[in-house]
Amino acid sequence: MNNQLVDNIKNALDILWEDSSFSDCFLIDIHAKKQKVTVFIDADETMDFSKCKAISRYLEAIIEENKWLGEQYTLEVSSPGVGTPLKQMRQYPKNIGRVLSITQDDETLVEGLLKEVNEREITIEQEIMAKEGKKKIKRTEQKEIPFENIKEAIVKISF
Repeated sequence: MNNQLVDNIKNALDILWEDSSFSDCFLIDIHAKKQKVTVFIDADETMDFSKCKAISRYLEAIIEENKWLGEQYTLEVSSPGVGTPLKQMRQYPKNIGRVLSITQDDETLVEGLLKEVNEREITIEQEIMAKEGKKKIKRTEQKEIPFENIKEAIVKISF
């Protein structure tokens, strides 16, 4: 039932994304366990409470109309929280200018300022300590990381 429910919700959201009010929104993930469904949504620009609320009401109406769940269920619609890994390429552009902590496929950890995103890779800027004679100097370096080499990327929040 969970796979069918997840597919039904994905299909319902695909229809909603066609509405101009939600055309910049996209699905990140769905967790369905027994009578609890959690839907994670993001947007190209800003994902705010009013969009989450509208999507929640839309899904609730469809779930009830089609009787996908019993009368007692919990539906949560939210954006991914702070510290949640980026799961889709579409999430990267709005994080340009933020620091990412990236675990690569070979388990190498890289941290740097996200400078650029294209369909194949991201470019980050890192501060590197280098030795010049007897002196240690800081310099900035840009590094390209192909999406296929990214195991996990998390936006670091600075205060």
